[in-house]
Amino acid sequence: MRAYEGQFSDNRPIRRSREEKRRQLAELRQTLAGMKPHVSPALRASIAAKIAALEAELGERRG
Repeated sequence: MRAYEGQFSDNRPIRRSREEKRRQLAELRQTLAGMKPHVSPALRASIAAKIAALEAELGERRG
């Protein structure tokens, strides 16, 4: 079945408000801090990259 324009399955990023991004950033930081030592380095790197991207995005909007 094909998606119509504007449908959630259009494979587009979800638009989040500034407050939602701050909340997500806090959750990701908490997740990274609470990870066990045996968690894969790839997962750590992925979460760290997402944190950096959110920080950069929120930092750009402040300036």
